[in-house]
Amino acid sequence: MAHLLHRLGAFAVRRRRTVLVGWLLALTLLGGLAMGLKGTFSSEFSIPGTESQRAAELVSERIPGANPDAASGRVVFEVPAGTTLRTAERKAAVQETVAALGTVATVASVTDPYAARTLSPDGRIAYTDLGLTVGPQEVTATQTDAIAAATEAARQAGIRIEYGGVAAPVESEQPTGEVLGVVVALVVLAVTFGSLLAAGLPLLTGVLGVALGSLGITLASGFTDLTDTSLTLALMLGLAVGIDYTLFILSRHRTQVRDGMTIEASLAKAVGTAGSAVVFAGATVVIALVALVVTGVPFLAQMGVAAAATVAVAVLLSLTFVPALLAAAGHRAVRGKVFSHDLHDAEAGEKPTMGARWIALVIRHRWLAIGGVTVALLALAAPALTMRLGLPDDGTAAPATTQRQAYDLLATGFGPGFNGPLTVVADLEGVADPQRAADTTAARLSKLANVATVAPPFLDDNKDLAIITVIPGSGPSAAATKDLVTAIRSDAPAIQEQTGARLAVTGQTATNIDISQKMSDALVPYLAVVVGLAVLLLLLAFRSVLVPLTAIAGFLLTIAASFGVVTLVFQDGVLASLFGVAQTGPLISLLPILIIGVIFGLAMDYQVFLVSRMHEEVSHGATPRDAVRDGFRHSARVVTAAGLIMISVFSGFILPHDPIIKSIGLAFAAGILIDAFLVRMTLIPALMAVLDHRAWWLPRWLDRILPHVDIEGAALETDTTAEPRPLVGASA
Repeated sequence: MAHLLHRLGAFAVRRRRTVLVGWLLALTLLGGLAMGLKGTFSSEFSIPGTESQRAAELVSERIPGANPDAASGRVVFEVPAGTTLRTAERKAAVQETVAALGTVATVASVTDPYAARTLSPDGRIAYTDLGLTVGPQEVTATQTDAIAAATEAARQAGIRIEYGGVAAPVESEQPTGEVLGVVVALVVLAVTFGSLLAAGLPLLTGVLGVALGSLGITLASGFTDLTDTSLTLALMLGLAVGIDYTLFILSRHRTQVRDGMTIEASLAKAVGTAGSAVVFAGATVVIALVALVVTGVPFLAQMGVAAAATVAVAVLLSLTFVPALLAAAGHRAVRGKVFSHDLHDAEAGEKPTMGARWIALVIRHRWLAIGGVTVALLALAAPALTMRLGLPDDGTAAPATTQRQAYDLLATGFGPGFNGPLTVVADLEGVADPQRAADTTAARLSKLANVATVAPPFLDDNKDLAIITVIPGSGPSAAATKDLVTAIRSDAPAIQEQTGARLAVTGQTATNIDISQKMSDALVPYLAVVVGLAVLLLLLAFRSVLVPLTAIAGFLLTIAASFGVVTLVFQDGVLASLFGVAQTGPLISLLPILIIGVIFGLAMDYQVFLVSRMHEEVSHGATPRDAVRDGFRHSARVVTAAGLIMISVFSGFILPHDPIIKSIGLAFAAGILIDAFLVRMTLIPALMAVLDHRAWWLPRWLDRILPHVDIEGAALETDTTAEPRPLVGASA
């Protein structure tokens, strides 16, 4: 692979103008296609095959015109204590508002609180349900502004108005966090390289990779349904790895030029050596993300594939666009600091750098480092033992938002379970007396624990389907509500035997429960796939049994600690105000699987870049302990910079108000902080020092059957062929 990448790097140097123009043309073409063929992104999550999804499909099939995917909203009315909405003046204002809401474009249906009897017992709170003709992702700010304008009559009458569901105002959020993350990354790169030009090159590559990936995903949205989280995850990862992969190649190139190599020879060799590690690291990220397909969750698989494609683009850019750009920049790109000074300064007898002092301290106190890091990470992981999973709804919105205000008003007026009704669908096909079967079913459901109310059954025109609304006595995310769903499903066979009705539970609350359960069930199999993949890849890369095992142990500690951190902040509320978490609650159900997939890929990046340099030193004759020390010195600064950049990029996503994006940003930032600095730069070197020569042990039978993967580019050390042509005008 090293020879192939060497030739690719040499080609990019020779044909640098062609390569640069080719990538820019690809960006332009993809941009035009994306703008012309793009579709819309959804914020809804569903999993085909679950009971709730099958029930929703049955309703859509049996009731013509029913659209389970159509958006719905709610307008809530409230008057102060001691007054009521039943007075003639306020009733007229509410009914005028209802009539005005019915004239809003895309509003298909509006309920009258007085006719539908949707007033609270004390008459202070009422609501009207809105049915729209479009999906949730198609609701625009213009439509929600029109809904708000239609409620003016009620406001003028002194009635408080709040909005739930898609009736809430659509607010566009500026990408402040993302921009801040890029700015911090630029500062880190400038300090690391001591050159603004060198600092700007990784950023340029990262931004170009994200642009290509985002446009590709936007184009794909015109042909398949994608969630908006797919784009966010691709943006996060694409920017982070695009910067990091460029950083690894650029740092090797600058070191080689400072050691006397020509620009053209250095670039080809950097792509052959550091580029080999980039390909291997990128492949681990891509495979980990694509492996999300094994979860059996379509939207999660789409997120993984979209992010994996963006990472693949980042790898291709680092192998072609980066050497071409560096060739055009010539010696201007190698001015400033060089990473290898850590080692050279120590050899020259100068004051050791911080990296040199740190690795010396870790090796000298290796047992303390192993014990201290392990205990600290296990302590961080402890809160994960009580981790609960769910999906966000209006009840998890910030207390000051209108969605949350509407949610709280409805809970006050109609009970906590009103916000999470369960829709029980009874398939009555072939039942002799459908009405009696439906009534008997409703009566039996009303006797279950934690049932507040059961609405009279609604039968379709053919009398072969009944819909029974069950209001729990607890809120949508409460454990008691989940227990009620389980109780209904457990009682379904007995009800079928008694009445002939075949029951299924659906509705948003049941759907959320099913999705969370599906995610929980997929967690262990996915973790097993990722761990097995890591062992295989690292075994191939380093031809060692114990190196993969230490890497996996560190990875599992990182994952557990990351789970603990997000549980502590988003569920338990510790330091919630510091991170802008306005409402605590269950973690978003897809978060644990995303943490495993993404952190695994990035952790393997650091493992490869750190341990490959140690392996390189061993292959050149260094003792195992000297290899740990010198390999760390070679790579410490670049891995530190890479870790800080990723933390900066991910931390930028903590600033938005969206709880999903915020929790993902914190989980990834904390995971990288833990893995880069505690695990890869402390625990792993300490373990390698303890294992000594045993770290590189490989049974002879395994050595014979394993293919040789030269990720350090050692074969290039003795091969002087395929030298690229000298650059024109590459003088300082």
